[in-house]
Amino acid sequence: MNLTFKSLTASAVAALMLPGLSAAAERGAANPSAPRASQGWQHPKTPWGDPDLQGTWPISHLMSVPLQRPPQYGERLYFTEEELAQQRKAIEAQNQRYAEESAEGRIGMGHWVEETEPPVQTSLIVDPPNGQLPPQTEVGKQMSARMGSDWNREVFDSVADFGTWNRCITRGLPNGMFPNPYNNGIQILQAPGYVVINMEMIHEARIVPLGGMPPLDSEVKQWLGASRGHWEGNTLVVETTNFNGQTSMTDVPTRGSPIDPRASSTSMKIVERFERTGDDTMTYTVTISDPVTQTADWTVRVPWKRDDSYQLFEYACHEDNSAIRNFITSSRAKRAQEAAAAQKKK
Repeated sequence: MNLTFKSLTASAVAALMLPGLSAAAERGAANPSAPRASQGWQHPKTPWGDPDLQGTWPISHLMSVPLQRPPQYGERLYFTEEELAQQRKAIEAQNQRYAEESAEGRIGMGHWVEETEPPVQTSLIVDPPNGQLPPQTEVGKQMSARMGSDWNREVFDSVADFGTWNRCITRGLPNGMFPNPYNNGIQILQAPGYVVINMEMIHEARIVPLGGMPPLDSEVKQWLGASRGHWEGNTLVVETTNFNGQTSMTDVPTRGSPIDPRASSTSMKIVERFERTGDDTMTYTVTISDPVTQTADWTVRVPWKRDDSYQLFEYACHEDNSAIRNFITSSRAKRAQEAAAAQKKK
């Protein structure tokens, strides 16, 4: 699906951002602190006594927030009212065009993109305070250069020339927990001793054991790693390791992402915090560490909104999907034509 999406991305979404971790990140912010539970609100509990985080938490409202902060905002995490008003006008115009297409019974470019809302902050990244990804190590640069994608390549000879999302395998982590122009549903289910995080994109289910389950053997590597969770008060903390080092940390279509994939290694570790702040609100925080590929850690913090009316649809990526084969065969045919033309000139 994303292979044909490439030509549609540029005009798809607007850009905005959220609360920081440091005093520097909050200077000049219109909303200086992350949402907290309102006074008097009682955190719901499951029948077995765990804090209840269950529900559908689509992150479509974050689509217009870039991963990295545009430089003009510096260390400011929030927009001014004037900046928001400008962006709101552009988004309203875009959504109106979608509505007109629907009324006319036609589907154009915009319908690849879920309905857009004004951004809640200037970037997904809140630390470093400037909202930028930290530099890669030299090893990280070399690994990233070897990663294939239909976004950064023109020559294709095998499936290895494509990313794992191109191949319908996974968006990986932390990618899978970040907004995308479509399929933004995230659903949380709980059972005694477990939390399950369903991600609509690529229809992946993360099963998080609770209660001190021993870590997975370090020799076992997985696409989404191995997660272990525990409660800190009412906050769910999930630590994930045992990654296979074959996924990119960032998606190219995500606003503010690098043009090229950013490699992860088997040493990557992510720590997530799920802090419910009301009946329909939650703060999601994730910190990404990978000493092999990057020079420092980085953190994303965003507000989630529960919407149990949101429907998660099957992400039927493989069925009748001939895009990968077509890229390879057409690339080979093009090069054969070019070689034949060059031979005639000799």
